[in-house]
Amino acid sequence: MEIYVDGASAGNPGPSGVGIVITADGVYEQISIPLGILSNHEAEFIAIKMALIQAVTYEPTFIRLYSDSKVAIEAIEKRYAKNPLFQPHLDSILPLIESIDLFFIQWIPSASNKKADDLARQAIQKSKKKSL
Repeated sequence: MEIYVDGASAGNPGPSGVGIVITADGVYEQISIPLGILSNHEAEFIAIKMALIQAVTYEPTFIRLYSDSKVAIEAIEKRYAKNPLFQPHLDSILPLIESIDLFFIQWIPSASNKKADDLARQAIQKSKKKSL
């Protein structure tokens, strides 16, 4: 299973959203969820957490997750978040990862994460329309 995730904020902090693309044999899912007012990094952590929550419902044995957030990826790899604001998100991500037989996380440039970014930005637009 491959997962592309992105969290985005219009302002930092500002209205935020999550974009997720999940692909596997017989699975193609696009998710766009408004989050409310958060920092960009918080949105990135939440995007990873939401993607994994959705992915485990398919009972995958292998996940390769792609993100353009170096902060979130480094925290997951080190199992520690320097910023205490991110630690609760990391604490909920790690058990999800441990439930998967093979898990890889990889940084990709923003240009390679266009679909997830588009979905995250759509979520921000949804939240802005609701607040009008």
